[in-house]
Amino acid sequence: MPTIEQAESAQSRPQPSSFLKPMMVSEDLPFTERFYPFGFPADVRTNSHRVLEQFAHLWGKFYRERDTQPIRCDVQLVEGVASEIPLAPTYRLMLPLMTVVADGDNYCIVDLDRAQAKISLSLAALRQPLCARYFFLALPACCVATRYATPVHAACVALSGRGVLLCGDSGTGKSTLAYACARSGWTYVSDDGSYIVNGGEHRLVTGNCHQIRFRPSAANIFPELQGLEVTPRAAGKPSIELSTALMNHICCSQTTQVNFVVFLSRRPDGPAELVSFSREMARQSMRQVLYGSAASLARQYEEIENVLTAQVFELRYSILEAAVDRLRSMVETES
Repeated sequence: MPTIEQAESAQSRPQPSSFLKPMMVSEDLPFTERFYPFGFPADVRTNSHRVLEQFAHLWGKFYRERDTQPIRCDVQLVEGVASEIPLAPTYRLMLPLMTVVADGDNYCIVDLDRAQAKISLSLAALRQPLCARYFFLALPACCVATRYATPVHAACVALSGRGVLLCGDSGTGKSTLAYACARSGWTYVSDDGSYIVNGGEHRLVTGNCHQIRFRPSAANIFPELQGLEVTPRAAGKPSIELSTALMNHICCSQTTQVNFVVFLSRRPDGPAELVSFSREMARQSMRQVLYGSAASLARQYEEIENVLTAQVFELRYSILEAAVDRLRSMVETES
């Protein structure tokens, strides 16, 4: 066993460092650009133009609507050792941190309270852009969803400036009905993911008006979808994904005021009818997708209460065109 003198002598001699160079310092991330996911500013810093190209694919069509503190997102592109990444990273929530780990080269830490994300991404992952965007580069949306807005599992459309939030479980036809409304002259806001803007008194809702996603079976309903390629998904079911920029017949808006909350109930037959719906059931349903700190959840609960000051209904329907007509009658009657 070495003496104290020998140990102190060994410690005083220079030793080769076994620590890696810090990954994300500003000098290593010279390329910067600001994006506006769902209208909220987000500053991206990276060491690769290719990373900025992928962010532009995700968020480049959104325009500025809010003056909130910018979300900070640092992305380091690394060589990596693997030729591909696992398709299902591990997610862990240790508030206020969220971690996403695929392997030793592809991982992310998001500070939900500070609205900051640090991401390591390999070249192999970037060669799989669907996975890279879905699992890693879309993570600034988590900061939007816990700090600046309240996510709801709902589509959103508007008619004459009066918005309708279309809620319901998967398979009730939210995206299909939203598109059917848009084809009939409504304004399209989002398919199945909408965000209530926090702190507003006007029940403002924003979403991704630049894309519509359908289940492949929707091609049996809308002739214009027949023959279109089914897009593989990094997670979830395959879908048909269309850019609304290619649809000249559709009017889009990034934000609208919500005047009605409608829960969908698709039936095998029967007329389209609106019936009253319990606000308590609506409240429980809309809270299911929320996460974050106690303070964040409290704020989001307040926003849900605010949006539930709108009129709340259940729409029972079997025929899509009849459902659109019934919604139109609801909006025009209350105008």
